[in-house]
Amino acid sequence: MSETRTAAELDQEAFVRGVLEDFYRDGKPPWDSGVTPPELVALVEGPGALMAGRVLELGCGTGTNAVYLARHGWRVTAVDLVDRAVRQARAKADAAGADVTVLCGDATRLDEAGVPGPYDLFFDLSCYCGIPPHRRDAYAAGLTRRAAPGARLLMFGYGPGAFDDSWSGVTADELGARFAGWQLTDVTPGTNPVPTFWFTLRRAATAA
Repeated sequence: MSETRTAAELDQEAFVRGVLEDFYRDGKPPWDSGVTPPELVALVEGPGALMAGRVLELGCGTGTNAVYLARHGWRVTAVDLVDRAVRQARAKADAAGADVTVLCGDATRLDEAGVPGPYDLFFDLSCYCGIPPHRRDAYAAGLTRRAAPGARLLMFGYGPGAFDDSWSGVTADELGARFAGWQLTDVTPGTNPVPTFWFTLRRAATAA
């Protein structure tokens, strides 16, 4: 089905792509630290750790967390919008001997990217919070269609007002409204100088 997008919406999508491409071209995106965050480590290795299954990482960057997940027994698919990041992620996975499928595509257009499913876990490190508002329902719907019963979504996001534009950022209320059939089970503030949060959502164990 073709999309009809306004000029303003097209401008927002082009702006996001341009900002991301600039960061990777310049060498060091601030969100791509090369260190797996302790919140993901706790989910994978901590008390009550999830049983390894299939995971999709949205906005995987250069592949640090995808490689980490693969090393801990997860079957990993990772997607990123920026070709340069995808190439680096594939090289990192190859160097580590990690079995990771890295796809170049839009996290809000997973059908076009050829992303399969279902998944037991979704991981998003500041991807959703930068998606233009008109694409966020598509993001939620794409994950929901690919979610195994009881699937988890672990998301890190910046709060509203962290950036200069009027639309970046994410709140717990927004996630609760957009992710039908999911329960927001935890919201933990981050430690950044601007408002950030770790959100955990769980898909219903049975279809509604």
